[in-house]
Amino acid sequence: MATTMGNHETQVPSALSLEIVAECTTTKARVCNMTLPHASVPTPVFMPVGTQGTMKGVTSTQLKDLECRLILGNTYHLGMRPGPELMDKVGGLHKFMDWDRALLTDSGGFQMVSLVELSEVTEEGVKFQSPYTKEELMLTPEKSIEIQNSIGADIMMQLDDVVHSLTTGPRVEEAMHRSIRWLDRCIKANKRPEQQNLFAIVQGGLDAKLRTFCVKEMIKRDTPGYAIGGLSGGEDKEHFWRMVTLSTDHLPKGKPRYCMGVGYASIWSCAVHWVWICLTVYSLPELLDLDVP
Repeated sequence: MATTMGNHETQVPSALSLEIVAECTTTKARVCNMTLPHASVPTPVFMPVGTQGTMKGVTSTQLKDLECRLILGNTYHLGMRPGPELMDKVGGLHKFMDWDRALLTDSGGFQMVSLVELSEVTEEGVKFQSPYTKEELMLTPEKSIEIQNSIGADIMMQLDDVVHSLTTGPRVEEAMHRSIRWLDRCIKANKRPEQQNLFAIVQGGLDAKLRTFCVKEMIKRDTPGYAIGGLSGGEDKEHFWRMVTLSTDHLPKGKPRYCMGVGYASIWSCAVHWVWICLTVYSLPELLDLDVP
C-alpha cells in the first residue's frame, strides 16, 4: 500500500493481523490473537523488558519455557551498544540474542525523561550524551527508525517528544504537535514496512483537548497499531484512567493498542477494561525499586 503524506491521510503497510476472540459487551475489554512475523501473541499480555537485548537474570530459553512470546528492547541503549553496524552483521537482534519469537523496540523517546539531564530536544531530534562514554548522539526520527530496522523488531515505536506526565503549560502542547510531525518522518524513514510494524504514540499529557487532537491526527496515518504514551509517570490514577479511556474512545477497534509503561498487575488488570489490547510492560527493576534509566 502506498503512503501519501500530502493530505495526512495515509495507509501504512502492516505486517500483523488481529483476531478478536471475545469482547465484553459492557466494558471495552477484549481477548485477541495478534499475529506478528515471529510469533502469534495472545492479548492482553505482559511484555518482559530486555532493554539491552536480554532480560536480567533470565535466559531466552527460560523465557520460552515460560511461554513468553513478545519481549521489549530499547533503541537508545542498543543503538549505543552493540550498535546498528553489529546488528546488521549478525542479522538483527533475534539472532544476536538467540530469540525466535516476537520483539518490540522502544524508540528511545522515554530517555528524554529518564535521562533528561543528558538530553536536549529540538525539532531535528534529541541530542543525548552517552552515559557510558560521554559521546554525543543525535537521535532523530530517521535515526531511530534506522536503528530499529537494523534491530529487526516485529513492532517498532515512533520517536515521540516525551515530557513528564506531571508537566503542564506550553511544553505539553509543543511535544504533542512535534510527536505528530515526527510520526510522519518515521513513516517515511521505515525501509521495511512489510516486515516491521510501526506504531504511533498518542501524547497530550493530562490535557483532554490535546490528547483528543493528537489521537485524531494519528489515526489519519493508519499505522498498524497505536500506543498510549506520556502516562505512568506519577500522576494520580484517576487522571491516568481518564486519559486512557479518552484515548481508546477514539482509537480504531481493529488495531492493537499498547498502554505504555504499566508495570504493576493491579493497574494492568483495570487498564484492560479500557485498553482492548494492553501490551503491558513488566519491568523487574521497577518491581525491585531499582533506579535504572
